[in-house]
Amino acid sequence: MTITVERGARAVGKRPHTGPRRPRSQTSYALFLLPGVLAFLAVVIVPFLMNTGVSFTEWSGIGSPKWTGLDNYRRLLDDSEFWASFRHSLFMVVAMAVVPTMIGLVLAAALFDYIGKHFGSKVAAVLRACFYLPQVLPIAVAGIVWSWILAPDNGSLNALLKAVGLGSWQQDWLGDPDIALYSVMGVMVWVQLGFPLVVFMAGLQRVDPQLYEAAELDGAGWWRRFWHITLPQIRPEIYVVLTWCTVAALKVFGAVYVLTKGGPGGATDVPSYFSFTTFFEKTQAGYGAAISTVLTVIILLLAMVGLKLQTRAEDAEEGARA
Repeated sequence: MTITVERGARAVGKRPHTGPRRPRSQTSYALFLLPGVLAFLAVVIVPFLMNTGVSFTEWSGIGSPKWTGLDNYRRLLDDSEFWASFRHSLFMVVAMAVVPTMIGLVLAAALFDYIGKHFGSKVAAVLRACFYLPQVLPIAVAGIVWSWILAPDNGSLNALLKAVGLGSWQQDWLGDPDIALYSVMGVMVWVQLGFPLVVFMAGLQRVDPQLYEAAELDGAGWWRRFWHITLPQIRPEIYVVLTWCTVAALKVFGAVYVLTKGGPGGATDVPSYFSFTTFFEKTQAGYGAAISTVLTVIILLLAMVGLKLQTRAEDAEEGARA
């Protein structure tokens, strides 16, 4: 039979099919992905490699760079300003990842399991949109509005404190080195809260409602349902939110630039803004590139860890279902 097929193929001038062929649909998908891959190379990979190359030089941004090897990275290890900015970024991780995730979990469970049941899904949707609104606002607009609110002389917050008899609590919220970082953190909690809330509410849509009904019939209160049903069921979403928000916190720039410009006295400086000022204001392009390269590597490592934890959680969930 094989000989007959091969002879027939030779007779019509065609080679016999000897192995599996690649599906035509896969080739079509690859063509659709090609523009995105080229854009990623042009916008992300090539600039990152160029920035890494500049980090090994001493360069003011004008003229020819001078090769210095690892001098910028050795300088980075001994730079107290960089380590101070890195400590500030850890505070930003708390404000943009840890606190919004915790509050978002509780709010999402309350909107889904309590508000939605007792007041209707439309009320829950309106409240969800209100919490998500800061994510839609440009960070420049949000920063300017909050700078008005936190202004020391005629700001809304100080005026409110004075009106309710708490004038002794009035502060220069963005000008005092002792509280400026905490003020920026409060603003970022407000900005970031909507993202975890929306993700967690979307994750709760796939939870079997019969689990909540059975727990409620057994006399479980809202908190026990939250702890024993909600948290285990949306564990993959928790890892996604923590990874995404941590990366956003490490590379935060716009809020610091608009609210404080790293001040007062470097009290709110973060690595991304420190790299910006070193690169453009101090014209130390090589050292600024080294700072941004180290920050990029840290973000990539954290993203890889987050993706690994997410994959592990999804595999455990599939195994439990099986």
